[in-house]
Amino acid sequence: MDEISPVAAAINLLVSVQIPKKLKTTMAQSSSNNGGTDQVLVEVRASVRTMILNRPKQLNALSFPMISRLLELFHASEGDSNVKMIILKGNGRAFSAGGDVTAVVHNVRQGNWKLGADYFREEFTLNYLMATYSKPQVSILNGIVMGGGLGASVHGRFRVATEKSVCAMPETALGLFPDVGASYFYSRLPGFFGEYAGLTGARLDGAEMLACGLATHFVPSERLPFLEQALAKVNTSDPDVISTIISRFSDIPKLKAESPYHKMKIIDRCFSRRTIEEIISSLENEALNKKDDWISSTIQSLKKASPTSLKISLRSIREGRLQGVGSCLVREYRMVCHVLRGEFSKDFFEGCRALLIDKDKNPKWEPSRLELIRDDDVDRYFSKIDDEDWEDLKLPPRSNLPPYAIAKL
Repeated sequence: MDEISPVAAAINLLVSVQIPKKLKTTMAQSSSNNGGTDQVLVEVRASVRTMILNRPKQLNALSFPMISRLLELFHASEGDSNVKMIILKGNGRAFSAGGDVTAVVHNVRQGNWKLGADYFREEFTLNYLMATYSKPQVSILNGIVMGGGLGASVHGRFRVATEKSVCAMPETALGLFPDVGASYFYSRLPGFFGEYAGLTGARLDGAEMLACGLATHFVPSERLPFLEQALAKVNTSDPDVISTIISRFSDIPKLKAESPYHKMKIIDRCFSRRTIEEIISSLENEALNKKDDWISSTIQSLKKASPTSLKISLRSIREGRLQGVGSCLVREYRMVCHVLRGEFSKDFFEGCRALLIDKDKNPKWEPSRLELIRDDDVDRYFSKIDDEDWEDLKLPPRSNLPPYAIAKL
């Protein structure tokens, strides 16, 4: 039987967990009136703060108040000399299935794209704070981690995967692009694995996350309570000490036989090409030489994705190879504002309609073909917004950071 395409597998997960209709209101209304405190629980143990994402019915999809609450907690913990380390985890079977994009789409459809931009500004600021954080963050990824969930974890110092981890960034199938700093961390994966994962929405397990570097450790889920007990006793921010503790509970898992990580030669040959068209052509040539279900499903994923999303995503990841995390987030904020304005393409709204709202899984992309998208159409996504009230993303100043805080990948 043919292997299910990676993006289809990721989207099937997303479709199964979307927010109930009664919650598809404005971001302020879609959460409680208490500033999101019940959506992020906090455990205080000596020198450790454990923050728990607490929207299990929505697989911990990140609401606006949730992100604001995390920002508040991270700032407070960084300024508290008694706090040496942060643990971040999710309640239920997910770390986080990503951002609450249905709420964003609802706001933009009401006629105010800037409300959507506010959400991404807050989220990207949180990503930057995590990326430059002066104290170790240990993210326990025991379940689904997608999109914004990766942004809330990969930027941290330690990422613990398990046999239950399921990781993907399926944005190109939604008419978006890998954001939350993905152009930084995907571009730093081995070879051209980042281009492969970002363009196809490939679904990775815990062993693959460890192999490519998205995870720093792999701990069997049955050992997590003991790991957390050991970490709760930590009274230092020394990453070497913390890494040694996590390593005591860690395994080196075997990659499954059909893992795409075994296909690195083909991935590097094909996804190193300059354009999306050349990547697809190269994959099709590979398919002529040998029958391989993985190659077929990869081609299928690319052909089902939004053509506009594919083009801007490839350029974003390529530019990310030469930029720091802050520059990547500033650029991605420009890009997402163009997506929300929908001047060239409204694929994001069509993708959300087809996959998350109506769930017919049959988006009608416009432009519908890669050859209809010119280089200057792509260029506009990387330019400043032509709106006198709009500003570039202003990231908070960060200083006196230890070297590991800005070199985590």
